[in-house]
Amino acid sequence: MTFQSESPDYLLSRRSLLKRLSVSTAASAAACGLGLASRPNVASAADVVDVGWLAEVTTPPKDIPQLDNLGRLDPLLVDSAGQPIRTLEDWKVQRKALREKWLKFLGPMPMKRPPVELKTLQVDEEKGFTRTLVRYEGEAGVPVEGYLLRPDGGGGKKKRPAICALHATTTDSIDQIAGVKGRESRWLAPQLCRRGFIVFCPRNFLWQSVENYTEAVERFQKRHPQTLGMHKMLFDAMRGVDVLESLPDVDTTRIGTVGHSLGAKEALYLAAFDERVKVAVASEGGLGYRSTNWDAPWYLGEGIRDPQFPLNHHQLLALIAPRPFLVLAGESGRGAADGDRSWNVMNPAQPVWKLYGEAVRLGIYNHRKGHDIPPHVYARMQDWLTTYLGLR
Repeated sequence: MTFQSESPDYLLSRRSLLKRLSVSTAASAAACGLGLASRPNVASAADVVDVGWLAEVTTPPKDIPQLDNLGRLDPLLVDSAGQPIRTLEDWKVQRKALREKWLKFLGPMPMKRPPVELKTLQVDEEKGFTRTLVRYEGEAGVPVEGYLLRPDGGGGKKKRPAICALHATTTDSIDQIAGVKGRESRWLAPQLCRRGFIVFCPRNFLWQSVENYTEAVERFQKRHPQTLGMHKMLFDAMRGVDVLESLPDVDTTRIGTVGHSLGAKEALYLAAFDERVKVAVASEGGLGYRSTNWDAPWYLGEGIRDPQFPLNHHQLLALIAPRPFLVLAGESGRGAADGDRSWNVMNPAQPVWKLYGEAVRLGIYNHRKGHDIPPHVYARMQDWLTTYLGLR
């Protein structure tokens, strides 16, 4: 199979994991066709110190807006024979089947990814960090650029946690998220880097050496006519994790991902299919198919409009369990993609967490400030990442 200004009360519980999230074995990885483990392997519940506001974001509101355009939300804890799933072992069987269905839908991508060889294009010394523009191969023979940000004070044998930061829809692409230009509220990488993370920001294929989205999709489909654009984004985000894994100063057991808007969509899929990612935050990506343009050709295509289409994002949320995943929601305003309505997709997935015997670390923080990341929302993002990636 192919491969497919911070508010103090938000920061009360920024503490490290007492034990690192463990890396799954290569033998299990080979069996699933991603070069990754077939299931997550994490520290036990007793080893994890949670954010102080976990109950707030994992408890749905009393009145969830009822929508009639969600698509199918088939039960997760029912097996192929229609029998209820009550044990973790039975869920693992179901999980594998769901994962395979999704990969078949997304279409094939090369199983073998090229080795990471970084070419330095530019180096900028900034306050608190160094930002390096690099070029590497995404698919074999297909160059990609990205920014690598390293905090000052590195060197020696100290290894740091790392973040794959995925940019939003903007002509500035990686320049915005890496803090080169654009809106400062979207400069996620410098803020996280100054906090102590090594951060890598890969360029999305829609902006890599093309004039427009149409050209990017056409080029991709010539190489992979049976594959959806979302799988290309997933593949390239995984290459971003490959880059981080290749760095000697990265603690490969503590890699997370974060993204806003388009980048949040990528963060959802990356967390679902790449178990090297231990923690994720998705800001305003839109869990529901009708919440944004998921049917665009560079995402999932028109097939998801069919009311009987059997796959939905509650299944991806379930694949992430029990790794912490937080959605930041703007509720309303121009471009707002997530809100209380997103609980329609979130709720069906939460019971899967309970099978692991741990706290449910799947939730939504609805800041109700529209399609943006205000400072207090960034504080929550940072608290989530620093807590669950064990950054003191």
